[in-house]
This record gives sequence, C-alpha cells and structure tokens, in this order.
Amino acid sequence: MTMSTSQRLLDGVDCPADTRAFTPEQLRQLADEVRQEMIEAVSITGGHLGAGLGVVELTVALHHVFQTPVDKLIWDVGHQCYPHKILTGRKERIRTLRQGGGLSGFTKRSESEYDPFGAGHSSTSISAGLGMAVGRDLKGEDFNVIAVIGDGAMSAGMVYEAMNNAGSMDSRLVVILNDNDMSIAPPVGAMSAYLSRLLSSRPYLSIRHFAKDLAAMLPPPLERAAKRAEEYARGFVSGGGTLFEELGFYYVGPIDGHNFDHLLPVLKNVRDSEDNKPVLIHVVTKKGRGYPPAEQAADKYHGVGKFDVVTGALAKPKANAPSYTSVFAQALLAEAENDDRVVAITAAMPAGTGLDKFAERFPNRCFDVGIAEQHAVTFAAGLACEGFKPFCALYSTFLQRGYDQLVHDVVIQKLPVRFAIDRAGLVGADGATHAGAFDLAYLGCLPDIVLMSPADELELMHAVATAKALDDRPSAFRYPRGEGVGLDLPVRGEVLPIGKGRIIREGSRVALLSLGTRLGEAMKAADELAARGLSTTVADARFMKPLDQDMILRLAREHEVLVTIEEGSIGGFGAQVLHFLAHSGALDRGLKVRPMVLPDVFLEHEAPLKQYDLAGLNAPHIVACVLAALGQSAAVASA
Repeated sequence: MTMSTSQRLLDGVDCPADTRAFTPEQLRQLADEVRQEMIEAVSITGGHLGAGLGVVELTVALHHVFQTPVDKLIWDVGHQCYPHKILTGRKERIRTLRQGGGLSGFTKRSESEYDPFGAGHSSTSISAGLGMAVGRDLKGEDFNVIAVIGDGAMSAGMVYEAMNNAGSMDSRLVVILNDNDMSIAPPVGAMSAYLSRLLSSRPYLSIRHFAKDLAAMLPPPLERAAKRAEEYARGFVSGGGTLFEELGFYYVGPIDGHNFDHLLPVLKNVRDSEDNKPVLIHVVTKKGRGYPPAEQAADKYHGVGKFDVVTGALAKPKANAPSYTSVFAQALLAEAENDDRVVAITAAMPAGTGLDKFAERFPNRCFDVGIAEQHAVTFAAGLACEGFKPFCALYSTFLQRGYDQLVHDVVIQKLPVRFAIDRAGLVGADGATHAGAFDLAYLGCLPDIVLMSPADELELMHAVATAKALDDRPSAFRYPRGEGVGLDLPVRGEVLPIGKGRIIREGSRVALLSLGTRLGEAMKAADELAARGLSTTVADARFMKPLDQDMILRLAREHEVLVTIEEGSIGGFGAQVLHFLAHSGALDRGLKVRPMVLPDVFLEHEAPLKQYDLAGLNAPHIVACVLAALGQSAAVASA
C-alpha cells in the first residue's frame, strides 16, 4: 500500500478527538495508514509487530467511539500498543520506539495521559480497570473504563480473580477479549455479528432485565425454568460466553475485530448502556493482519529486530557467539539425553527460554503451562516429589510472580526444583519492566537454596550440570540476555563443587570479586589498575549461596581493598559478603569493602552497553571505585 503524505488522513490526526467525526470509510483508510506507519517504524527500531498489527482496527474503533483520555483505555501487557501510540499524539516520535530517550515499547503512565496504566507484564488490566471503575464510582464521576486483554493473558489466574471480583460488584467495566489465534471461538460471520449487535443493544438489555424481574416473581419451579430458558437462549446465540456469564459478566460476541461494520455498533451500544454490570466483548483478530510475512509466521514476527519492509526479511544478526539462552537449551538437552528424569517447564515462553528445542526432542517431558508462573513453580514441586528433576525456566522478572510458591512450596520443603533464570541483569530495549534486577536479593535471603551466577557460557553449562546433580535441595542459576563471549563448549558441563569460587588472576593490593557476567569488565579493570601500579586479584564467586567463605577470607586478609561486583540490586551478593565479613572480624582490620550493584532506580530502555554504563558497572567505574577507596581520583570515561 502506497499513498502520498498529502493524501493521508493520519497526518491530520494529532489526538483521538480528531477521528470522532470520521465516517466508517474514513476509519478504514485511517486504519490502513496506521498499519503502514507501524510497519515502517518497527522495521527501523525493531519491537513487537504481530500483536499490534492485529489490533489496528480495534484501536481505531475504540478511540473513535470512546472519549479517551477521559474514558480510560487499558492495554494488557502493552506490547500491542504501537497503533494506540500513533493515534494519541506520539506518531512524530514513533521511530524512537525502544531507543534511548525515545518511546517505551509498552504503555507508560509518565509518557502520556492516554496511558492510564503502565504495563509490560501480563494479566493486570482487569484488576487495574476494576480499581479505576470503583474509584470513579466512589468519587461520583462518570466515565468508561475499557480493558483490552489478549487470550494469552487469559491463562493467568489473576484474570479470573479479577473477573470473579468484578462480577460480584455493581461497577461498570468493559473488558475486550482480543482473541487473536482462534483458540476460543470458531470463525465469525454476519449472523454472529448481527447477534452481537442485538445482544448489546438497549432493547435486548431491557428485555433481559424484564425477564429476570418476571422470573423472580414466579413460583420457584417456574422461576428456575425461566432462568434456564434464558441461559439456554443466550448460550445458543452467543456461543462461548458461558464461563464469563458464570463469573458475572454480560457476554457479547464473538465479533470480527477487523470489520468496522461489526465493531462500531457493538462498541456504541456498550458505551451507551446504562447497565452497571461488567461487560465482556469477545473480538476475534488475526496476528500480523495486513502484512503477509507476519500473517504467515505469527511467532517469528511477534517480536522482531530490524527488517526489510518490502520482503519482510529480518536483518541477519552478526556472527557472534551463541546466546546464553541457546547455550542453556543445549546444556539441558545434553543432561536430558543422559537422564530421563529431567523435565522442563516454562510459562508461555518456550522460544524465549530456549525450551522450544527441548520440546522438539522430548515433547512428553516439556510443559508450557501458559502465563501462570505460580502454577509452574508448584507444578515443578509436585514433579520433584515424584522423583523427577524439574528445570523451571522463567525470566527473572517473571519469576517474581511465583515467589510465594517458591518459598512455601519449594524451599521450605527442600524440594530439588532447579530454576533457570533467564534475562538476569539489564535487558536493553525492553527496559525496566523486563530487567532482572532483583532475583539475587529475593533468592539470596532464602535458607537452603543453592544460587549460582555463571560468568560466561561455559560456566552456564557447568551450572546446568551442577543443578541437575543436586538432589537434596532447590537450586537456581541466572544468566543474562544476549551473547556469550565465544568460548569453545563441551557436549556436557561439569559438576562444580558446591559453594566454591575460583581465582582468575593473582594480585596483592586490590581484590575484585565478581559474581556473574561482569567478570570480563573486572578483568579489563584489573589491567587498568595494574597499569597504574596497583596489583589486582580477580576472583569469580560462581556461587552466591553458599558463599565461598575460605576464598573471601583469603581475599580479605591479603588485600587492602575488596570490591564486589554484581548485576543485581542492593541486598544481593555484596550484602551477603559484607554480612559474612562483619561477623568474621575481617572489617576490624581496616579492610576497605566496596559493593558495586545496580543503582537504586528503574533504568529506562537503552542499548545494553549504554545501560551498564549508566548503571556504573563497566570497567572504568570499577577502576574509579578502587581509586576512590584508596583516596585517589580518576575521571570515568564512558565505556
């Protein structure tokens, strides 16, 4: 689709109010232009593509019908919000998506008044929307709250907790189920669209209330029969809404989410309804809609790097070292080949965690439980009870949702569940919502857990083998997003002695004790310090729990300065080392200890190297920290 900029309706749309007088035909043109704008922007910046393309018409229709930003529009997860951003005063900045200083890849309250609730994680929209609706009612205000949630997010238990709560209240809430892979309903057509318009209309709602009131006045046998008849009739015409009706929602759908003739009447009927009960509109869309490469490969084009708009060809990555994720997958496959008790679990992220490869080789031993981290953790605990060796592979930031289960169901019972924690540390363009900043702190405080943080891809293979061999307690190993350092890898990793680190480089005055993949930066810093005449030891802790106390005491005895370095928040590795040293008496001898951690802020999206520069965890910052401890000074150059 090509059109000159002078012909574009989009050029005259600076906010949703500019679309309110548009005809359906103009809305169709606007949707085409928004779709093209999004494709061109993401081809430059990378980002989430398929889901956003699927909701273009829905986004245009919602902003056309509802009075945003007075009416609150909440996008669950937020990765499908690019069309929303284009229509809400941010189209001039859309090519800064996920770039340093640019637009976030998700909704963000501080970015726009049209983003009433920030997202990044899934399944929160209905809870937040209900809170806004109740707050509105308590204040006596009058506006709509609309939550758009995809069927993937519907796999999380929080959704049903929220719907159960909403269904029992008299606070008006509109939930739009964006069913984008036909997993709930069959294809929709004209009859379904007609029935949806009928069911959402005021006359039908009035008749329905009349029927309920009439049934309540009838003798019990007739009342029950009337209710059953009404439920049967609704089930016949509305298809898959029984579950939602049981939760207290008024169900409308399914309707074609790409057809304005179907969307607009239903949205207007729901907008104008005076019923205070929550409504769920079931909308069927197609991921990647309007861009053939994305339509034909929805998974491949869910999240993309740069690509060629004409051909859809994705930019080929440089021939770098394999990613940590792929190395984990390779290592786990090697362990599973040698032990049929090894099983793998993930929560809706098989490709993101590398377990898609495991599932291809061992389909009966790999379990994707959907967006349900709490269930994933306790499910793994149950498998451990039966003698299996479960590896629960989750992103660090998502494991937070399963924390109570991790404590209560795994650690207290000392069950040997192995947690493979992907995306530990900073994650670049995905920003604060996806950064793995806190796992060292929230895992390190738990008794009887073995916690590893490999320094490179070879060490990651060793961590997998070590966790697999550990049968008497839970364990976890964390690793970052991105590529390793390019080491030659064996077929299988080695089992490491529990709680033992390693000395990489011997020195006499300064000790750098690294946990995780900042080891390479520690080595660079040691070279710079040596050039300044400061003999420096570099050690790789390997384990945060249990600590290698003998190695730490040796470093404390033999050096004037000890710097700990980690890719995590305060309260993690450095805190553990300081606690041990304080009780050992080592600090009484004048040892200068300096923990280096992620700063106590949420770092915005940025290129990974720049993020670590902003975090103060690159080699020049390590050098500056040592010099400051020694009473010297040095300017810190950006890495």
